[in-house]
Amino acid sequence: MPGIPRPICTIWHAEELHKTNNTADLKAQNSSEICPPGATLRSDVNPTLDQLTALHLMAFEHDRDIVSAPIELMELETRHLPGALKLSQEMAWPYRQEDWEFALMVGNGLVLERAGQVIGTAMSWNYGQSYTSVGMIIVTGSAQGGGNGARLFDGLLEATHGRNLLLNSTEEGLALYKRRGFTAWGTVLQHQGSLAVAVTRSTSDDIRQATASDLAAIQAFDERATGMPRLAMVAALADVGNALVIERRGRIAGYAVARRFGRGYVVGPCAAESDHDARLLILAQLSKLHNQFVRIDVYAEDGLGDWLASLGLQRSGTATAMVKGQRPVAEGPAHMYALANQSFT
Repeated sequence: MPGIPRPICTIWHAEELHKTNNTADLKAQNSSEICPPGATLRSDVNPTLDQLTALHLMAFEHDRDIVSAPIELMELETRHLPGALKLSQEMAWPYRQEDWEFALMVGNGLVLERAGQVIGTAMSWNYGQSYTSVGMIIVTGSAQGGGNGARLFDGLLEATHGRNLLLNSTEEGLALYKRRGFTAWGTVLQHQGSLAVAVTRSTSDDIRQATASDLAAIQAFDERATGMPRLAMVAALADVGNALVIERRGRIAGYAVARRFGRGYVVGPCAAESDHDARLLILAQLSKLHNQFVRIDVYAEDGLGDWLASLGLQRSGTATAMVKGQRPVAEGPAHMYALANQSFT
């Protein structure tokens, strides 16, 4: 895997192994139960040139066997998550094991597997009967360029056939998604950094901590803001995070969730009826996160990027918001300002 050194595996009984130059014997005495696949073997005494040659031949044959093994497309299961985590680390995406577990708990996925190793992932999250967001689409570097990414994504499209699909694309994925019928409609700005400046929340009495009894109203507001019924997703986010609401005249007029994610915390989703209210909710969450690493993903069209940068959360990247089919339409003034993450939308 590029950027990640191969593990070192010591041959503890070197004096026995040095009695043979037979590659098959070396393999038998250093099975995967002792040394992990792909490990670099190291002897506890100085080997001879012939012995080194045998060891390198064994490693070469093992790598060749893996590369030539068939690639299988299957449903993503819990047992695949350690391999999925390695893929995201290869891409320098800051997912934790817990982030993968949460994504699978609320969604579905496919995986490409070769010789027991995860080499590709793709996930989806259904919202009602009509909409699905897709994301966490990764193919390891050594398997790219051979049609594996297309095979994986086409499998995802087949599994979500007939639904309107949403995704946020990196620059690398744009060509594939456009060929599959996706069109761009907006830009997502990723802002993040260590919140070194203490943020003071508004003294507005309208903002308060959400309670369990608020969940149905939060879900209803989220549906108006996104145009999609995301009941299970919103409930799961509220359960693992800290939820705040704006309440005016006895009704919920906005909400924001902050939760552990990646290198620190993510603030999102944040939905409100105005830019002003969205800023109030974000400030209220940031006031609890002084000196923490914070990430917020917002839509460029809403103009919050420069404001977030002024708080010390600099822009670190962009993504292209895309749709295949009908884009959902928000109801009334409710609007989604900050995403839970770029995969969930």
